[in-house]
Amino acid sequence: MDSNLLKVFVAVANNKSISLGAQELGFAQSNVTSRIKQLEKSIGQALFHRVPKGVILTQEGEKLFKHAVEIVHKVEDAILDMQNIEEQKKLIVGSTDCNAAVRISSFLMKLHEDYPNTQLELLTGTTRDVTQLLLNYKVDIAFISGEPKDEELMVLKKYEEEIAILETKKGKSQNVVLSFKEGCAYDEFLKNYYKEKGIQTEKSLAFGSLETILACVKSGMGKTLLPTNLVEKLGFKDELKITKLNKNTAYIPTCLVCRKDYIPKIADYLKNLEF
Repeated sequence: MDSNLLKVFVAVANNKSISLGAQELGFAQSNVTSRIKQLEKSIGQALFHRVPKGVILTQEGEKLFKHAVEIVHKVEDAILDMQNIEEQKKLIVGSTDCNAAVRISSFLMKLHEDYPNTQLELLTGTTRDVTQLLLNYKVDIAFISGEPKDEELMVLKKYEEEIAILETKKGKSQNVVLSFKEGCAYDEFLKNYYKEKGIQTEKSLAFGSLETILACVKSGMGKTLLPTNLVEKLGFKDELKITKLNKNTAYIPTCLVCRKDYIPKIADYLKNLEF
């Protein structure tokens, strides 16, 4: 039985209200409703009576409640035992490849300097990739492009980015979108941006290397969208036509995020970390 579903069940039962339970958990009411239905389906019993002022436990719900409270407390105690120790023993960091190219080395060096006994591990991929790793408890924190869409995630820190459309300086770029793998947030934004502008693109080509993308853009093979600090970091600042987009058009900050139910011991440190 999923302890996360039991946690939702306990919150709703304690508040005698789905909306108040959702407020306590920081979830949308529809999210809580669907989780209660999922739990009821898994055990084959209705757990609440719907009444005008909220909900009350059914007889079956009352039987489950005492067990659910015990399970939720045990799981929370286990998490505290493993995470809220005197010093973080291990921290697995997820990062987009774009962020890894710009700031991850400085981040890890500063973290190692301040927590020399903490074992650090880095996993990289697209925003979609590292978000899924975080949701599956495979990483403890993650740098993603854009604000998280999943309600189970919370932002520890935002890093503002200047976003730009990149084209060749020599002649005209082909009407092709060059992207960094499927699931890249910048690629998805550019495709939607062109669609909203009524601009038709011939096709989209995905590459596994940021340097390759920029080199192809330079040669006129197509266009791409990336943060300007990345373009500068990779040495293409003076090699490309750079059309910067204002924040009203393209607000895609890099966000350091974690799960709401799996906050690392050093969360306060991460929120204030400068490097």
